[in-house]
Amino acid sequence: MQSNEIKFGENLKNLRKSCGMKQSELAERLGVDQRTVSAWEHGVCEPNLATLLEISRIFNEDLLDLIT
Repeated sequence: MQSNEIKFGENLKNLRKSCGMKQSELAERLGVDQRTVSAWEHGVCEPNLATLLEISRIFNEDLLDLIT
């Protein structure tokens, strides 16, 4: 499952950057610390399902496309 974590992190980083959003801005919208967003992007951990759904809503991205 490590490869999915890395893929999710890459997807999140690419989406965030394509929108011109900083990690801190995304963190604020999600109510988490900037270090948490960084950890997601580096594949250290993954957000819970509710947060994944909110991320997909923020970026108007299908959940499955976000995590695969």
